[in-house]
Amino acid sequence: MKEITAKELEQKLTAGEKLTIIDVREDDEVATGKIPGAKHIPLGQIPERLGELDKNEHYYMVCRSGGRSSNACEFLIQYGYNVTNMVGGMLAWEGEME
Repeated sequence: MKEITAKELEQKLTAGEKLTIIDVREDDEVATGKIPGAKHIPLGQIPERLGELDKNEHYYMVCRSGGRSSNACEFLIQYGYNVTNMVGGMLAWEGEME
């Protein structure tokens, strides 16, 4: 599984790269703030919302500490998606939030 640190992801965003970030935390966690532009799909909804994801796109998966996003990556990889897990999750995120 591909991994990226929170700092590396923040640097990509700061450099203006167009990234697709999926936040798999629950609603109450996302309400405390998320990475700007991140799409919110709670982990439990990913199987039923696969139609919203494009296999030709690269997704960065994010959760609170990196565990649930790792599970999401493993699931999506089985279906042929190109995904990278942000290790450390939002606990490691020091960048801007919305």
